[in-house]
Amino acid sequence: MFYNVYLNFSPRKGKTMPRRARISIPGVPWHIIQRGNNRSDCFYADKDYKFYLYHLKELSEKFCCDVHSYVLMTNHVHLLLTPKEEDSAAKLMKNLGQRYVQYINRTYKRSGTLWEGRFRSCLTQSDEYVMACYRYIELNPVKANMVNHPRDYRWSSYKANAEGKKNDLITPHNQYLQMDHRILERRKAYRGLFKTHVNQPFDDEIRSATNGNFVLGSKKFQDEIESKLGRRVVRGKAGRPKKDEPGK
Repeated sequence: MFYNVYLNFSPRKGKTMPRRARISIPGVPWHIIQRGNNRSDCFYADKDYKFYLYHLKELSEKFCCDVHSYVLMTNHVHLLLTPKEEDSAAKLMKNLGQRYVQYINRTYKRSGTLWEGRFRSCLTQSDEYVMACYRYIELNPVKANMVNHPRDYRWSSYKANAEGKKNDLITPHNQYLQMDHRILERRKAYRGLFKTHVNQPFDDEIRSATNGNFVLGSKKFQDEIESKLGRRVVRGKAGRPKKDEPGK
């Protein structure tokens, strides 16, 4: 069991303030979001998307991460991956982010930051939660009104997962493989996840868990992770806890 604590320096208070510890368990998938600074664009031309994907593949192999699904939007990135080692995902994102910023600054003769602070992530339970993340990620261009169907968007993993287009970056998650042992039927079942583009029950949970660095999964799964880590892994309720009344 492993998790990192990232520190944030606060100039106003003149001291180091602890950030929420990022939860990292080898073999358990992560959903990751990394946004452009102030939600500004971070991809400007086809060559930028190609550069990012090329180095995502190289670094995912170097740092032992299986990438299951992705989408590169104009101002942010979604990834679903499984780290094989304790700090695999953190190393991947750090090196990929730095390499891409250097490329953008050099190519467009700019300077300064590109990303909005550290990336956001959530630990994701297998079963239906992983498949919900697949769908959530690849539907992004549709939800953004960029295309009518995910197959029409070039910079995502949809065609690999749904139609079998060759993509050396993608490693299927076991939950994907269990949709059907027959390849063509599996792809058909996967395409069935996209028959409707309206929000599904898990969408809000995915968004909330990822933005807050919480655990995405069933109550039982959340309790198991919380017990092992000895810390809260879900969003707390607003307000102070109620005090017991006298005599109760």
